[in-house]
Order: sequence, then structure tokens, then C-alpha cells
Amino acid sequence: MTKKYRKFDPDFKLKVCKMIVDQGLSVNSVCTDLGLSDTAVRRWVQQYQAEQLGGAGIGKPLTSEQQRIRQLEQQVRELKTDNEIFKKSYGLLCPRVEVIHRLVHQIQCKAYPVARVCRVLRISRSGFYEARQRRLKPKPACSVAAQVKAAFVSYEHCYGSRRLVKALCGDGVSIGRHKVRRLMKQQDLRPIWKRKFVHTTDSNHNFPVAENLLNRQFNPGRINQAWVADITYIRTRSGWLYLAAVMDLYSRKIVGWAMAPHMRAELVCSAMQLAIAQRQPEPGLTAHSDRGSQYAGTAYQDLLTRHGMRCSMSRRGNCWDNAVMERFFLNLKMERVWRKDYANHGEAIKDITDYIVRFYNERRMHSSLGYLPPNQYERQAA
Repeated sequence: MTKKYRKFDPDFKLKVCKMIVDQGLSVNSVCTDLGLSDTAVRRWVQQYQAEQLGGAGIGKPLTSEQQRIRQLEQQVRELKTDNEIFKKSYGLLCPRVEVIHRLVHQIQCKAYPVARVCRVLRISRSGFYEARQRRLKPKPACSVAAQVKAAFVSYEHCYGSRRLVKALCGDGVSIGRHKVRRLMKQQDLRPIWKRKFVHTTDSNHNFPVAENLLNRQFNPGRINQAWVADITYIRTRSGWLYLAAVMDLYSRKIVGWAMAPHMRAELVCSAMQLAIAQRQPEPGLTAHSDRGSQYAGTAYQDLLTRHGMRCSMSRRGNCWDNAVMERFFLNLKMERVWRKDYANHGEAIKDITDYIVRFYNERRMHSSLGYLPPNQYERQAA
């Protein structure tokens, strides 16, 4: 039987490479979330970086001039990185080696190589690793209150008592919800709730409107049976940033997203194209959205028609018809956006992508999924 290979268009490969190179995501997390091969993605990234550095491409030998340029660029990058590590602060450090090791660990978390940091601070790299191994040895069990606080911090200060109980039980800690609530109150551990509103739906248009085929049936029986889509806003110091997202209702996983400083039709089309590229659904999928002009317009409708999707739209002014996506946007803002002050659009795009890929799809537990994250729920259902 001939093995069927997945095919990806150049736009999808470019988006994946930008997520890894420009937004700083790891190859493993992107491959896990998008269901891609680690070897293929690393080859894409290698080709993308080669093309960015001079257009030589993979398989083409570099000229002596290009090799010299690469050498100089590497030296400049090393000097720049060394300057960013605060050499002048070294003289103010306590001479105790433990303090210096903690500084190396903090700088390493900012994506600086350990070897370079140790060289700049004039310490032994082997000594640093040995000290880290000593710290990683098993320690006596901490108190229940400390475990509750550690779980609360681990899940980014987002979980209430219900989800904390599930998280602690998953770590082998048997505890009741009322005790968790009491310990949270004693330690002043409170998730932040805050509501804001900006109008993003323009339903005053002359485009045809589809029927509400979904009809609030938010629990389909299989993957790629029903998707929901919507747009929300993100506040930054450089102006509004708009996020278009696509969710698979079966697992509550965000399968496509796009961000831009505008709300034109290409924003929602980009999000849907990403979802189609990574999920490759069969014809007949129901794509539900509100009746905004972006979704009712010709570009989006043509995209659905080309892939055999059935368009479904909410009733006018009825947010409950798309309640699951509205809830995702609320969680995103409570758990990440409202706690940040984004300086520009690039900073917001990187942070929101990290929330979707690393936290929401991979770690965040959903009560409707039996307190499982979307990726784990899909793996168990496969």
C-alpha cells in the first residue's frame, strides 16, 4: 500500500519558519502543535535562514566573498551578544560562586548560550553544570500550601480552585477543592478578572448572509466536523492589533490564527488558510462565524467554496451563537493580554502566539474536555 505524503504550499512553510525564527518558538513545540515532522521543519528553517543570509540556498556552494561575509557577520553577532551581557556588573557581584551561578542561570533564560556567559564571567562551565545538577537532586516534600502556590504560578496565575485541584491531582497530590480555596485565600492567590469591550463586528453590509447551520451544537462527534471563527482586538501602545482565530469545536483547539493592525478580509482569510493547511479537512465541514462583512465578503466565501466547506453564521446581534469562541477570547485577555502592556505590534504578536501554541493548545485544561488540554484530548481520541 503506497504511503500518502502530506503536501504543503510555500506560504504555509514560510509561516512556520517565521514562527520559529522571528517569534522565537521552539521547533518541537511548533511540530507538536501543528502535527508536523521534526526533520521536515528543520529543513524548512535551514533553507529559510540560508535564503535570508544571502540567497545561496541549500545545495549551492558559497563563494569566498560570501564565506567572508558570513564570518564577519558571526563575529559581529558574538560581539553584540557579549556587550548585552553586563560585564561591568561582574565587579559588583559577591565573590561567592553560588551567586555567579544564579546570574548565569538568569542570563541563560534570555537565550544566551551558557558557554558564552561563562566565558564572559570567567567561570568554569563544568562547575556551573555540576552545581545545577546538585540543585536538581530530589528535595524533601514541601508543604501543601507551597504546592498549591507552585501550581498556581506554573499555570501563569490563571487557574481557580477547580482547575488547581485537577492540576494537583495530576501531580499525585490528593486534596479537596475547599482546602485549595482556603490555602489560596491565605496566600492571596487570585486569578485576575477584568472586562473590556470594543466593537469589531460590522453587520451593516449588502453581502448575502448564510443560515445558522451550527445552531449552538458546540460538541461535534469528531475532529474537523465544525469550526468556529471570530475577530477580537488587542491594545498596544502603537495602536490596536486585531486577532482572527479559528477553533475546532471537537477539541477546543485553535487551529488557525492571524494578526494585523487592520480588520480587512485578508485577516480572516489568512487565519482560515492556516487552519486548512495544517488540518486538511474533508469537504462538508461547517465553518461558523458572525455575520460581519469580513466573513460575508466574497474573498472569504470563495475560500470556503474552494475547500467544500459549509458556511454558517450567527443571528444578528446574538453573541451566544458563537459563545465558545467568545469564551476563548475572554480567557486570552484575562490570562495574558490584560496583564501585559505591549509596546508595539511585534511584541503582542509574539506573546499571543506563545499563549496559543505553548499554553492554550498544549497545557490549559478545559472542563468540557474532562480537564484535558486540547492536544492531549486529540491524542487520546486518535
